[in-house]
Amino acid sequence: MGSTIFLLFLLSLYIFHQPYTFVTADDNLIQKTCKSTKYYDLCLSCLKSNPNSPNANTKGLAVIMVGIGMANATATSSYLASQLLGTTNDTNMKKVLKECADKYTYAGDALQASVQNLVAESYDYAYMHITAAADYPNACHNAFKRYPGLAYELARREDGLKHICYVVLEIIDLLEW
Repeated sequence: MGSTIFLLFLLSLYIFHQPYTFVTADDNLIQKTCKSTKYYDLCLSCLKSNPNSPNANTKGLAVIMVGIGMANATATSSYLASQLLGTTNDTNMKKVLKECADKYTYAGDALQASVQNLVAESYDYAYMHITAAADYPNACHNAFKRYPGLAYELARREDGLKHICYVVLEIIDLLEW
């Protein structure tokens, strides 16, 4: 919880204290940025719904999307932890839910690390952390596969985090040129 508050503080410092030499994200920059991604509608809805987007440059838009990914990973980890508490005596289910909650926590941590990399313009490291964050849901999915009797009900959450990460990776591609 404390690390999330710290990250939000860093995000606000980054977004609101940009040097005036950067171009800010008017509707045209948001549209252009989102058109370069595979998940245009997701990108557009996320960035247009965030009040900080109009004041951000392309790097700021990437940071905003990372923040959305962190919120997704944190919410999924919390959901899984709550399911763990409510699970009966099924030890396999408890084991898998714990593993999955951990994987989504790791995804959030990787995304948090990517913000620092983006701010430092270490785009290769940011790319690596975001790629890792997109892969953690696969480990969760595979944990469910090890126990065929368990129903996997996280597909939408898994796809959501992966798609957010892919949008960020495509925005980073724009920054490297």
